[in-house]
Amino acid sequence: MQKRALLKKKLPELGVDGVLVTDIINLRYLTGFTGSSGFFFITKKHSVFVTDFRYQEQAKKEVEGCIVRVAASKKTDTVNDLVHEFGVKKLGFEAHNVSFQTYKDLKRKHIKLKPLTDTVEDLRIIKSQTELFYVKKAVRRAEKAFRRLLPHIKTGATEQKLAVKLEGLLKEEGCKMTPFGVIVASGLMSALPHAKPTSRVIKKGDCILFDWGGECEGYYSDMTRMVALKGRHPVKQLEMYSVALAAQKRAMDTIKPGVKASAIDSAARGYIRRMGYGEHFGHGTGHGVGLAVHEKPFISWRSRKTVEAGMIFTIEPGIYLPDTGGVRIEDMVHVTNSGAEVLTTLPRKLKII
Repeated sequence: MQKRALLKKKLPELGVDGVLVTDIINLRYLTGFTGSSGFFFITKKHSVFVTDFRYQEQAKKEVEGCIVRVAASKKTDTVNDLVHEFGVKKLGFEAHNVSFQTYKDLKRKHIKLKPLTDTVEDLRIIKSQTELFYVKKAVRRAEKAFRRLLPHIKTGATEQKLAVKLEGLLKEEGCKMTPFGVIVASGLMSALPHAKPTSRVIKKGDCILFDWGGECEGYYSDMTRMVALKGRHPVKQLEMYSVALAAQKRAMDTIKPGVKASAIDSAARGYIRRMGYGEHFGHGTGHGVGLAVHEKPFISWRSRKTVEAGMIFTIEPGIYLPDTGGVRIEDMVHVTNSGAEVLTTLPRKLKII
């Protein structure tokens, strides 16, 4: 696999002879394994996937191009055996995913270790054409589900019932899982960026925020839309929506290879600030989406990343006022050689039903 070849090529730069991959998402990326237990051991010449008895048949079907072993012993004992078998003098490991206890156990075996940060995550930033296809399909599934939900958005419904309905529709459209619990936030609840659906009953004039995602072959989509029920709408919230929509367009117009992620964030954040809402937009403008719904690159004022062709990320400016409510508009983009391909297609204009 090209993904594994890229990791092998990085070994000299990392200063290690081998890498121990334990993060379950990174395992899937490098091996195709969809189970929940295993690890990957890679050197310049060898690739070994190790799992336990429960997943031996699944691993044989899913993991190609490397040695597959079933271990009955303790993980650290198996790692030690592999280190000696393949002559690894220094082993890199994923610092964020190996417990301190595991680290101590490996050190007791006199294995030279080097903590690695974002080694595989950095490979995942640039999507292949196959990955792009899966993400696009996840988008289509999410959008179809939302269109089917629209007739159910009416007075008398509750946030919880709408969330459960949307999750069911996502599964009907082919999603094996959802990237996160569907967010349905109405009234003042919309001022909470990651609000959980409540038993609040939808009323006339409510502005309702929906944040949800689809899935295809383990790859996700993520988008946010707002719907307003006919009636007297909060004027302030309608103004906020217009500002967020204009800010999103400014950010999207900035996207092209070579641009700093922080410059994209600044395009949205600067406009929101000039319109008087700067202190009410506290999160980043976007984040990468792939095998994880929140992954690199992060489109934020803190980011030092430069945008490259092949990246997929969201653009989602938001404004949140506790005494008024909140607004957010979220779309996904794929960076091309000349600009941005917007993957999401649902209308961004506030839908009134």
